Amino acid sequence: MDDELFPRPPAEIAPGAVHVPGWLDLAAQRRLLDACREWAKPPAGLRTVRMPSGGEMSVRTVCLGWHWFPYGYARTVVDGDGAPVKPFPQWLGELAREAVARAFGRQAGPEPYDIALVNFYDAAGGATMGLHRDSDEKSGAPVVSLSLGDACVFRLGNSAGRGRPWRDVELRSGDLFVFGGPSRLAYHGVPRTRPGTSPPALGLSGRLNVTLRVSGL
Repeated sequence: MDDELFPRPPAEIAPGAVHVPGWLDLAAQRRLLDACREWAKPPAGLRTVRMPSGGEMSVRTVCLGWHWFPYGYARTVVDGDGAPVKPFPQWLGELAREAVARAFGRQAGPEPYDIALVNFYDAAGGATMGLHRDSDEKSGAPVVSLSLGDACVFRLGNSAGRGRPWRDVELRSGDLFVFGGPSRLAYHGVPRTRPGTSPPALGLSGRLNVTLRVSGL
């Protein structure tokens, strides 16, 4: 953002993976946060995901467009209240396309963005995200990730497995991260957040990550 003491320039973290610090200004962050708060309300609201192994994810999630569950997509919250998934708004798809253009210097492909996964990392709960791949989509279009609230350590690995090599990047409120091409199926996760680092003017305790995808479904 403009008030950074030491500027953080955009950087290609790995082939096809680009970090654009401070892409969303404070006003844009507030608009997205307000939308997230509406999406989080029931029905088809914020939920805790239970994995097939029986364990629960420490983040809480709400979906738009298509409902993600381990490991697939549905039009209803099949692992929750059974309600129809909330619609994916057109403005969010336009934002995703703008993000791809900013990261790669070229327009996104013709496939429309039609999925959003909103993950909430509770500041008090020590929420994390284990290394995983976004591989349930039928499209190879880039994944767009937007951060709000507390900073986090984002770990980008490789597509071969969960082991090294990987690279850790600090994502702060307003940052954009896009991964596509050779990095589209790279393992990635959030090993820790930094509680108390959310911009005071934003009014958010914890971290929100809005991940935008093309389903190809």
